[in-house]
Amino acid sequence: MKTFHLSHTDLDGYGCQLVTKKIFKNIEFLNANYGEEVKVRIDYILNNLEKNEKNFILITDLNLSFEESNYLDNMVKDLKNENYEIDLLLLDHHASGIESAENFKWYFLDITRSASLITYDYFTSKGFNIFEISDLIKAINAVDIWLQEDNLFEYGKVLMRLIDEAKEINRYMFGAENILYKHTLLKYSLEFFDKKDGYIDLDDNIYILKKRFFKKNKRDTLDNLVTDYLVDLLNRKKDLMSIKYKNYKGILTFGIQNSSIVGNGFLQKNPYFDFFMNVSSRGTFSLRSNNKVDVSKIAYEIAEGGGHPNASGGKIKNFKEQFIYSELKSFIEELFKKKEIENEKGI
Repeated sequence: MKTFHLSHTDLDGYGCQLVTKKIFKNIEFLNANYGEEVKVRIDYILNNLEKNEKNFILITDLNLSFEESNYLDNMVKDLKNENYEIDLLLLDHHASGIESAENFKWYFLDITRSASLITYDYFTSKGFNIFEISDLIKAINAVDIWLQEDNLFEYGKVLMRLIDEAKEINRYMFGAENILYKHTLLKYSLEFFDKKDGYIDLDDNIYILKKRFFKKNKRDTLDNLVTDYLVDLLNRKKDLMSIKYKNYKGILTFGIQNSSIVGNGFLQKNPYFDFFMNVSSRGTFSLRSNNKVDVSKIAYEIAEGGGHPNASGGKIKNFKEQFIYSELKSFIEELFKKKEIENEKGI
């Protein structure tokens, strides 16, 4: 069976996935924030279902609107008519999902528990043994529905910050690695639950836990460890991520933090690349070079931006918010072609 687990982008959402990570072997995790991204992720799942095996679509900690629920329900029915075998389940706790819960049998709603606890209770009731994470799930529940008198509430507060600040790996660019990072940090946190005032020790060790994830056999700063990790990822995917502007070869990244550090690190290890471009989901961009090309001129030509010969940036006009790297890359390549033509014509 192939399982797709779509969840929210907060602590509760990742807590739900930690439950299913313990249960399913063939599982793909996805996360979405509210709004347009929800349908983007749902469409991805629908387009990647296996026709010759059973599929399980699980959505947690996301309340779908009636329109979104109806769309998903109709699409699943159509696929079943094409002989796809699909089980669909949504587990949520947001009161704003009541209309969908009243109209669709696969939509389970309980406003008294966090989505993590609902997911945990659902699968333990099915006979799965996942009790080793019970305290973690209870802590997430305590902070998510704000049970200040709960003895695990303070743990929940620290866990919430642990996940909120785990931004070193961008989820648009490296979705699987981002999810693994957050799941691993939550797994590390289990070490502190049996200690007196363990939530304080957990808080003290957040930075160390982050470095543990990125550390290989090297003692270094977190910035350098993260840079090495991201540059390694980029090196593996650089052929798919390469772009060209005029006669210059670059690499395009999407929403990377500390892009100046990562960009310089990548260009030093890949001298046959002329520039490094990072674009945010809202259309701001940064350009870096290592004395190969004046990126301030590129920034001006493509968006009337500017800066220095080796470091520049700007904002792309009429940019539509992006969620998928391949779509961003296509957009940037079309923009480059358009600007090259305009520059040749002197427009």
